[in-house]
Amino acid sequence: MAAFFRWFRSKPDDAGPKARGKWEQEVLELEAEAERAPRAFRATPLNRAGDLCLRAGDRERALSYYGRAIDVLLEDGQREAARGVANKIIRVHPEAVRTLCTLTWLDLAAQHMATALLHLHDYVAAVKGSKNERLAGNQILEMARSVTHGEFLEAAADAMDQLGFTGEAGLIREWSASGGSPDARANPGAMTERCLHHAVGISADRGNRDTWA
Repeated sequence: MAAFFRWFRSKPDDAGPKARGKWEQEVLELEAEAERAPRAFRATPLNRAGDLCLRAGDRERALSYYGRAIDVLLEDGQREAARGVANKIIRVHPEAVRTLCTLTWLDLAAQHMATALLHLHDYVAAVKGSKNERLAGNQILEMARSVTHGEFLEAAADAMDQLGFTGEAGLIREWSASGGSPDARANPGAMTERCLHHAVGISADRGNRDTWA
């Protein structure tokens, strides 16, 4: 953590052209390494490239590399590693919509319900009033459909009210009163698989690439 804050205290503009060229060359080498590596190992150089960009002050490029690392990790089933990189994005940009959605799904898959509630709250706050409200509403409805945890279901219903989807909020409250949606009650053991499936789906949604940041 201390190293992370030292990155922001650095002054990349103080470095001369040679120094700036050096880190950019290192990033290109890491990009090439990721291209050559087997899928299970591609995330490491992408993550390192993101770190280099962040230290150099190129925030947007760092977020792009971190997002690509998350994609690779989720596709390879490395959900805890994906969570770690996603949390790095949130430290850099707390309102990264797609990252918050992915984190909430990963929390639910791991049954980390307290953290899921926090990330759901941040997700709604980040998306409220934006063009992504309907997409977020769809995601939250699917989250509620996938779990039986009463506190999360109530929080999901409140979130839908905040986004203006009162009908869906009422439906989720019905599920909460019944111990979960019909789907969740019929196969509670499938919760982890369902939530991971949705997390990977968010990662694969190339049409919303900009929402990593």
